[in-house]
Amino acid sequence: MEQYALADRLRRSSKGICANLAEGFAKQTHSKPEFARFISMAMGSCSEVETWISYAFDLGYISQPQHDDWLQAYAHIHGMLINLREKLK
Repeated sequence: MEQYALADRLRRSSKGICANLAEGFAKQTHSKPEFARFISMAMGSCSEVETWISYAFDLGYISQPQHDDWLQAYAHIHGMLINLREKLK
């Protein structure tokens, strides 16, 4: 049961990245600071995904190579979000 709850958290967090970017992008014509705020929320969701990945590894649900690959991918996404937010300043 815990595995399914963890998988759900991972899915919701990763979807939160996309959802925040989409909502913020839609509002950027009105306010660039508002878009930056949504990018920051997407960064928070990205960090949450990274936490759940580590948790899944600690519980033995994913292998070391899978853990490393996923963390590297989300670190890359986090870096892109930081760059996007910086470009708005």
